Amino acid sequence: MDERFTSIIYLIKDARTNAIKAVNAELINLYWNVGEYIHKQIETNQWGTSIVEELAKYIAKQEPDLRGFSDKNLWRMKQFYETYINFPKLSPLVREISWTNNLVIIARAKSQEEREFYLNICKQEKYSKRELERQISASLFERTMLDKVNVSPVVREKHPGLMDSFKDSYVFDFLNLNLNHNEGELQKGLLKQMKSFILELGKDFIFIGEEYKVEVGNSDFYIDLLFYHRGLQCLVAFELKATKFKPEHLGQLNFYLEALDRDVKKENENPSIGVLLCKDKDNEVVEYAMSRNMSPTLVSEYKTQLPDKKILQKRLHELFVMNENMD
Repeated sequence: MDERFTSIIYLIKDARTNAIKAVNAELINLYWNVGEYIHKQIETNQWGTSIVEELAKYIAKQEPDLRGFSDKNLWRMKQFYETYINFPKLSPLVREISWTNNLVIIARAKSQEEREFYLNICKQEKYSKRELERQISASLFERTMLDKVNVSPVVREKHPGLMDSFKDSYVFDFLNLNLNHNEGELQKGLLKQMKSFILELGKDFIFIGEEYKVEVGNSDFYIDLLFYHRGLQCLVAFELKATKFKPEHLGQLNFYLEALDRDVKKENENPSIGVLLCKDKDNEVVEYAMSRNMSPTLVSEYKTQLPDKKILQKRLHELFVMNENMD
């Protein structure tokens, strides 16, 4: 790096970070105000619960490019307001972390004390959603309380992942910008190549989206690749794991399929199906995930029209070999 120009690069990065933080704070303010409005309308019996769904449809109709205002997220805004309205000292903290991290804390923290703990540490350590969930799963709050450890590390002047902590899909949806959710260039490249290969298999596959977001409760999940199959008239979710096959991978995929069938699938369409692609250093595994309620006739039809597992395994092997040779 040319030392003459590094100061300018730092200025640019700082400005971008500050801009994203400012937008994030405005977005949290907006969600708070919307949540407050819905709360008061329902509390005063001005609105019934069905009105929220009507509101979501109205927003989608009036502002078709504006995302993040589904009925589920509107209910989350109400819950967000109700969670913190009686704790004014936490109000500044919730505006300094992403909406996604706020949702994780609301959903998984069991007390207001625990919420305050994770709000503070998210602010200090600039946690991504993955890191926050990892720390909660590791019971960081409980261990800290038991050990009486003061978890207040000095915040570094420069956080390598500072921008990542504010790369929230809700912020980018609000600004009508694209955000790449892939965690690494390898995964990104493999997904693009797998997408192209699936589209080459036949005209029945129609691409819907990469890192397709589904909402379950207070959490968001991302399906690697989502297609629609014209012949089967169903959604097909592909999950790519650059690791050894584990049974829980299928459990995760089935979880996604339930969300798709509940919220995305149309009434005239058949149940969604999942394709799991796993590759470790030794072998490739391809498994299909299907609803247990599916009739044997439909299962048989699915298997007839879907790509043969051996073809997918062969292609998966080729993709990994190709990417390894490019390193």
